[in-house]
Amino acid sequence: MSPTEVLVTGGAGFIGSHYVRTLLGAGGPGEVTVTVLDKLTYAGNPANLHAVRDDARFSFVQGDICDEQLVARLTERAGHVVHFAAESHVDRSILGSAAFVRTNVLGTQVLLDAALRAGIRTFVHVSTDEVYGSISEGSWPEDHPLGPTSPYSASKASSDLLALSYHRTHGMDVRVTRCSNNYGHHHFPEKVIPLFVTNLLDGKKVPLYGDGRNVRDWLHIDDHVRGIELVRTAGRPGEVYNIGGGTELPNIELLQLLLAECGAGWEMVEWVADRKGHDRRYSVDWTKIRTELGYRPEKDFATGLAETVSWYRENRGWWEPLKDRAVL
Repeated sequence: MSPTEVLVTGGAGFIGSHYVRTLLGAGGPGEVTVTVLDKLTYAGNPANLHAVRDDARFSFVQGDICDEQLVARLTERAGHVVHFAAESHVDRSILGSAAFVRTNVLGTQVLLDAALRAGIRTFVHVSTDEVYGSISEGSWPEDHPLGPTSPYSASKASSDLLALSYHRTHGMDVRVTRCSNNYGHHHFPEKVIPLFVTNLLDGKKVPLYGDGRNVRDWLHIDDHVRGIELVRTAGRPGEVYNIGGGTELPNIELLQLLLAECGAGWEMVEWVADRKGHDRRYSVDWTKIRTELGYRPEKDFATGLAETVSWYRENRGWWEPLKDRAVL
């Protein structure tokens, strides 16, 4: 049996690279080949793929998902597409939204058109819980109306609807995942956990937005990529699957845990003005992926957080060159 060829867009980023390392790792399916397409913007890092670069099943292409000819060539030889490539930082989208619309909406359209022409068997579109907006209590099921509030989440909601339309219009096997906040190693140091950890390791203060009471659900990348692979291999065409971590925390409680892990006190905290349009709480209901596909988060948050801090402490050579690129 010939191996399954998987095209992974954005595969040099935080989550995409871990998905690639997992697919090609010792516990992976084995019968896959992987092509990564990544533009290598500020968040794409070739070092994230060092563990697999010499694997005969792996190939890397630097390029833009908006490049129609390149995308057409890559999809023609792929069987599956797992689409991570996206501009993803809310603060950057507030400063300027054009790149978010271009990559997240136009890029997804280019990729979908190419996949349709090529007869791709399965197209997994990786999205975010932020498309739902904010929820004061309870959790969002997959059929909850979308209510994005930032340019980033609006561009992702647009790409979700576009992807699902290709299933409904063309019968294309499109599956959408929406995850809660990810954490773990190899995370670009402008997102909250790696920003706080790297600042504290450098003896710098950490900025805490507003009153610190914004709530997020935390999902370790091990659990996230396992959920994505369940959706790729066993999910249903045309369906959306929420992937949650099961640990909801206000930012101020998360910071308290990080201060303890880094041996720092509250004198290292700088209270700053809240982000524009800052959503108060996110929470996804992941009953569907649990009951249909058997997903459950396996990484205990305390263990995962301690492992994450330890990784940044031991891998300064990875993150120190990236700090100058971060929007802090």
